[in-house]
Amino acid sequence: MADALLRADEAELRRDRTSVKWSAYPSDVLPVWVAEMDAAPCPAVVEVVADAVRRGDTGYGWAPRYTAAVGRYAADAWGWEVEPGLTQVVADVMIGAAELLRLLTDEGGPVVVSPPVYDSFFGFVDAIGRRRVDAPLSAEGRLDAAALEEAFRSATASGERAAYLLCNPQNPTGVVHSPTELATLAALAQEYGVRVVADEIHAPLVYPGGPASFTPYLTVAGTERAFSVFSPSKGWNLAGLKSALVIAGSGAREDLAGLHEVHTHGSSHLGTMAHVAALDDGREWLAQLVDELAANRALLGRLLEEHLPGVRWRVPEATYLAWLDCRELGLGDDPARVFRERGRVALSSGPSYGREAGRGFARLNFATSPGVLEDAVRRMAASL
Repeated sequence: MADALLRADEAELRRDRTSVKWSAYPSDVLPVWVAEMDAAPCPAVVEVVADAVRRGDTGYGWAPRYTAAVGRYAADAWGWEVEPGLTQVVADVMIGAAELLRLLTDEGGPVVVSPPVYDSFFGFVDAIGRRRVDAPLSAEGRLDAAALEEAFRSATASGERAAYLLCNPQNPTGVVHSPTELATLAALAQEYGVRVVADEIHAPLVYPGGPASFTPYLTVAGTERAFSVFSPSKGWNLAGLKSALVIAGSGAREDLAGLHEVHTHGSSHLGTMAHVAALDDGREWLAQLVDELAANRALLGRLLEEHLPGVRWRVPEATYLAWLDCRELGLGDDPARVFRERGRVALSSGPSYGREAGRGFARLNFATSPGVLEDAVRRMAASL
């Protein structure tokens, strides 16, 4: 049996990792916050990047290889045939999404989001000078058709061009949107003339054997004028090796042409090589990783039941993120702050994913070793 990928203890991680996850807080604070994994790297990625550096192959990237690799993976994993002529390589998923939103909406115009949702959605909408319109998720963390319709109606009432930024699968809830939910979204977007941009970075991290499987948004009827942005960054833990692919629906070719070629320059050559290696030769690694994440997900459930029975959560269908409802604990709007100050364990702050939707919640990253995960939950319980 292969060695576990999520095996490093805290001492090893502190010795070997210098990323923001392990550097942002003092050494007595255990980090289970930002969405990066404490996993041993994919050997195919290590080999190709190390070899390129040894050979001095550190120049500018070549997009066709990346596009072809994404196409092969999408076809094998989801039966999605990606047309190369409807793609453009960009620096990363959020840069690509932001530039699409800039292209598809007016200065100061509306961008609809569904909190609780990835906190950078808010930051990028603000950074490109657009205004946010909320269509909150349902109490079950799912797309709410009534909320979407109300937000789309409001966003387009003045005649401004509007867009919707979709998180598929969803961060922080771990929900995998169903084909029916996505079809409802597509129909509403068509009715109100709202352009959809789908962040699909967590797509490789859907748990097999569960109630849901990943549906690429552009495979749903009525999404011809929509866009997807995809990267293997999250699936293979490659946030430091940046690249991503914008994929246009068949009716958005002219819009894609408006995305300036200069945006391809931000894609790292080493990043594209790493991503191609992951997509083509790292699939067994990913399968093992998802199995270990599933085991950690089950372990987290047992630990919460034993040590923090007042915490509620819905077992995520995708991602390695747990959206913890801590409202019964009486820790105020931001329980992550209490856990950090009293328990010396860092979670992500719930209100950062939407002030109202995240009040009393915290996000925990369980992509670490079982020992670190157990220590984190014990610290949280001790803080009470």
